[in-house]
Amino acid sequence: MKMRFNFFRRKPKIGVAFGGGGARGLSHIGVIRAFEEFGLEFDYVAGTSVGSLIGAAYANGMSWKQIYDIAKKLKVKDIKTNMFMPSKTEGLQKLAIESFGDIDIKDLEKPYSAVAVDLKTTKEVCISSGNLAKAIAGSCCVPGIFQPVEFGEKLFCDGGLQNTIPANIPRYFNCDYVIAVDCNSTRTYGTDSSKILDVLGCSIRILMKSNAVKGYMCADLVIATDNKRFKSTKLDGLDEMVDEGYKNAIDLMPKILQIFKGKWPKKKNKDFDKGEIEFI
Repeated sequence: MKMRFNFFRRKPKIGVAFGGGGARGLSHIGVIRAFEEFGLEFDYVAGTSVGSLIGAAYANGMSWKQIYDIAKKLKVKDIKTNMFMPSKTEGLQKLAIESFGDIDIKDLEKPYSAVAVDLKTTKEVCISSGNLAKAIAGSCCVPGIFQPVEFGEKLFCDGGLQNTIPANIPRYFNCDYVIAVDCNSTRTYGTDSSKILDVLGCSIRILMKSNAVKGYMCADLVIATDNKRFKSTKLDGLDEMVDEGYKNAIDLMPKILQIFKGKWPKKKNKDFDKGEIEFI
């Protein structure tokens, strides 16, 4: 009796990580549009800051057009900078509830994690369970702009302080490949202004430039958009940012398709240590 062997290749498990960048993160919508046009489906979704909001919409099965309509509802006051009277995050939580319902992360169609930082321990936290709206608000909670978000016994602020491009997260959940989306790739520019907000913005870019390296190292491919001409605290240029993300994703589509066919060289998951990350 002849033995039969199954030589069919297993479909690779592929994750996507949406990075932070304030209003510049609206370019993620254009990237999702490109994914849709080529019928690409990801197995895991992770997001930091604005990437946690866009990522949650994507993980909930929304089309790029539906996410675009959500983006049009964003108001400047939701990202308004007030250094001396930080605002609450009710606006962000309300937007999330209106968009997705008051649901748990486990209710999303795709496995999903938001990344935040716990101010009590200073550790990066991967949020894969609990209230979705609160997780998004915590991940988006920029210090000095928003008040920290209480999440059980934790006190969350912007995940970008520790991990602005969370490509490591899908790795921990055994993805074979990870595609990262960096909406703030021109974070290297400085400032010649002495105004407090300009200095703060430059300081944050310096900080995030350092931790963005981890995201690039963990990703198999990075879709990087040049959004320098857009303000991270202004919602002007939505259509232009969406177009920018779409264009950059289309330019890399031949490589992306190679990943989905399992023909791209793999990075070994064992090379990525959890380090100081806490998982909830």
